[in-house]
Amino acid sequence: MKKSSRKKSHPKRISTFATIIVTLLAIAVFFRFCAHLPSRRANTAFTEQTGRALNIPFTKHGELAFISSATADTLALIDIELADTDVLRARGLMFRESMPENAGMLFLMDFEEIQSFWMRNTYISLDMLFVNAEREIVTIHANTTILSDRSYHSTRPALYVVEVNAGFSYRHNINVGDFIQFTID
Repeated sequence: MKKSSRKKSHPKRISTFATIIVTLLAIAVFFRFCAHLPSRRANTAFTEQTGRALNIPFTKHGELAFISSATADTLALIDIELADTDVLRARGLMFRESMPENAGMLFLMDFEEIQSFWMRNTYISLDMLFVNAEREIVTIHANTTILSDRSYHSTRPALYVVEVNAGFSYRHNINVGDFIQFTID
């Protein structure tokens, strides 16, 4: 009789041991996952790779003026940050929570052609202004949708793209057909 009682308790010990192992593995996975959770700090943006917060300060590289095609008056003047390499153009304004009101990013493209941008990993709504080689605004996409994979295309070939805070074009009466002028520090 003692032999049969041992056989009955043996599966119970294996089951308990397996439960302990699974529990320990679950705890290890949980703590490994928690190490990669985003920070809860304010005024930060998030990176794709780690999910952790990242502060990306605005860096002034020059100034850009929006010029009325009707009156030749300056409609607005902004500080610009340049995106002039493949890496900088690919990142653009992603992972930022804010940008100064009178600031923007100027993308210097390699070729004048139909350009297309999206808002993936972009936490601030923008106005996108597509500009041809003559520095004429050919397309404006106002109030873009944050964190979207929707493509925003230029309607005509563009060599430059200017991104400003959403509503900036409306607030300063900037329209298709107006021009830009910029200087780089």
